[in-house]
Amino acid sequence: MALGVAVALAGATGTGAAAEGSDKSGSTGKHAATQRAIDALEGAGMPGVAAEVNGPQGKWFGSAGYADTATKRERTPADHLRAGSNTKSLIAVVLLQLEAEGKLSLDDSVERWLPGVLRGNGYDGTKVTVRQLLNHTSGVHDMVSTPEWREYINGPGFLLHRYETWSPERIVGLALKYKPDFEPGTSWNYSNTNFVLAGMIIEKATGHTYAAEAERRIIKRLKLRETSFPGTDPKLPAPYAKGYSKLYAENPGPEIHDATEYNPAWSGATGEVISTTGDLNRYYSALIKGELLPPAQQRELLNTVETGTFFEYGAGLIARTLSCGVKVYGHDGIVWGSLTSTATTADGKHTLTFHLNGDWLEDGRLYENVFEAEFCGKG
Repeated sequence: MALGVAVALAGATGTGAAAEGSDKSGSTGKHAATQRAIDALEGAGMPGVAAEVNGPQGKWFGSAGYADTATKRERTPADHLRAGSNTKSLIAVVLLQLEAEGKLSLDDSVERWLPGVLRGNGYDGTKVTVRQLLNHTSGVHDMVSTPEWREYINGPGFLLHRYETWSPERIVGLALKYKPDFEPGTSWNYSNTNFVLAGMIIEKATGHTYAAEAERRIIKRLKLRETSFPGTDPKLPAPYAKGYSKLYAENPGPEIHDATEYNPAWSGATGEVISTTGDLNRYYSALIKGELLPPAQQRELLNTVETGTFFEYGAGLIARTLSCGVKVYGHDGIVWGSLTSTATTADGKHTLTFHLNGDWLEDGRLYENVFEAEFCGKG
């Protein structure tokens, strides 16, 4: 499952980890508001929360709760995590780089690269562009919102099918059973199917998997040594925060499941990537500073569209304007047992990543309060 947590949450006593440059719960330091915000998330029932900041005053790490509730192991900056839809940003960057190299255009139709894939039941791949996939204006239905997805891989279905491998084509097929949400380019709707298609286009354009291209072009270039595309490997590299989940069941009860392991192919190009708070900070800072794209493609990256929500959306990029007027860029990610978000200022010099190893947060305001605390000092 790979949902933008901002979209998902819109509908929907801490112990600070001792680490160099970290604040304890109740501290009065410059990140005290951020620590209080993550304490509040843990107080709302999240198993554990970790936050890392890289800014003008250096690095800071704070935590609440646990990476493993059974052993009471606390969160650390070294913990690997499933970064969910932050994967979309890497996929978008690969496509923007390919455009800069003249290997494709964002104005290309999906039909040009994936003949016949978007055809019938109201779909016309000649009218959907690569750009519309990246900014969610394609109208292609979201496979995650289908009854089939909810029945097969959420709730009890997750426990039965978590280790299965489905091809991108089969996953796209779930969405295409349902008519388009709107005519291409006329509205906005977050659809994971867009990025499954984007990953398929990368493979057609390069002859390599989207993971191989992202690893070569981004991960190795930025020396993101703790970031990886695991493919079908269900395990997380050690150390890691265990993923606790209510499995997105329709009427979840109190039971919490260990969802740490599952086949990442379910998320694929929409949410496969594994990383750390530090690596995500490094990535988004470099991206916004222009280290990965030429000027023309950087403009495409930052060319946001209105979404009808509290954020704007660029090419695989969420832009939030906070209550203090600060605008931050990044992405959110929600997969089973994991909520992750990164945001950086427009100059890339102040970056925050935070992670929850539980996925049933009901009050999205608590989530947004972390941004307000770090970038506006509120809370």
